[in-house]
Amino acid sequence: MINEYRTIRNIVGPLLLVEEVEGVKYEELVEVRLSNGEKRKGKVIELENDTALVQVFQGTAGIDIPRTSVSFLGKGVELKVSGDIIGRVFNGFGDPIDGGPEILPEKEMDINGLPLNPCAREYPNEFIETGISAIDGLNPLIRGQKLPIFSGSGLPHNRLAAQIARQARVLDSDENFAVIFGAMGITYEESEFFRREFEDSGVLRKSVLFINLADDPAVERIATPRVAMTAAEYLAFEKGMHILVILTDFTNYCEALREIASARKEIPGRRGYPGYLYTDLASIYERSCRIKNREGSITLVPVLTMPEDDKTHPIPDLTGYITEGQIVLSRSLYRKNITPPIDVLPSLSRLKDKGIGEEKTREDHGDLSNQLFAAYARGKEMQELALILGESSLSETDRIYYRFSEEFEKKFVSQDFYEKRSIIDTLDLGWSLLEMFPDRELKRIGEALKERYFRKENHGRNS
Repeated sequence: MINEYRTIRNIVGPLLLVEEVEGVKYEELVEVRLSNGEKRKGKVIELENDTALVQVFQGTAGIDIPRTSVSFLGKGVELKVSGDIIGRVFNGFGDPIDGGPEILPEKEMDINGLPLNPCAREYPNEFIETGISAIDGLNPLIRGQKLPIFSGSGLPHNRLAAQIARQARVLDSDENFAVIFGAMGITYEESEFFRREFEDSGVLRKSVLFINLADDPAVERIATPRVAMTAAEYLAFEKGMHILVILTDFTNYCEALREIASARKEIPGRRGYPGYLYTDLASIYERSCRIKNREGSITLVPVLTMPEDDKTHPIPDLTGYITEGQIVLSRSLYRKNITPPIDVLPSLSRLKDKGIGEEKTREDHGDLSNQLFAAYARGKEMQELALILGESSLSETDRIYYRFSEEFEKKFVSQDFYEKRSIIDTLDLGWSLLEMFPDRELKRIGEALKERYFRKENHGRNS
């Protein structure tokens, strides 16, 4: 039986304080009926004795306290799911916004997900090809991994996210693969960009989009990533599909979380964010995984913009502790017209060694990746040294590294947002760049691999 209460005592921002309630549960779904007959949804976010704090999804504007009733529905916030959600566009709560029919659900799933025993997880070890050399070649994405993109305001992270969504595929596999894209707090212009990208490229037919705009309620922003991950769990673990989830922008999500925490008068933590920010982010990120004896998988690429490009800011800092690496976009590279401006030196994929090599990508992938990284790092050091002492102070070998770093950025890192390179193309490109060096400098590559792939005439091989 659903009880109706007219005991609202206070309104603060999107929150209602309801007294004299009975049998109410934390995270329970709420229906708020206004005096004009309008209905709004909300959820219980705090309970103390007979008092419930309710978060209203559509906001509290226009609520007349004496004439408004609150009903507790006895269940949590749920998402209606079926195979028909593929190819559709929804808002942050999972309601269709593409003009299509309502979803006829096979079931309704709690958006908070279910706890997963860590022992039930399968270790990620399968390569996902994104078609982007700076990712596939040096910091590859592995199925079941959480690999965030750290960006800054004004950098082309949205174009990079769209490119990954268009091009990503499981290497040498015809398995069911789909993309779930969740956008939090984006502008209408950004929303139209993503829609066009997905529709024009044909990716929409194997994708699910959840769009929360900047002028939508902050509470919807909190729900969006959980709704997206719930859809991913359904398709992955009940339909046996391999799902790539891209969520942008987590900075907007965290700002909404801070706004709600402030309205609740919670004690702030670092930079005013709630003290449970780490736990909250982990509750989303950790839903990405593979499960033993299950066909499907969830791979997560969260995107966040670092305020003032500060990697020590709480959002990227805590994200780095939870995830398995990061792809970092560089403002200095972007100013040099290097796109995507992926800075490979601070970027990292902690699981890369598990998903590359013979029978996965190619036998030379690991050694080649290490050699390219080392050569580029030394080349950047030579560039800094030349700024201080002048290029004439460099030795002949140092000048080779200097030139290599420039060529590496122009030819390997930089590629058009609509250019897709296979992993073989990427590896071959890496070898062609290493031809600038004499054999003695390739210290991170085994002799057998050099004999097979290194094509310099003065090494006894044909050019």
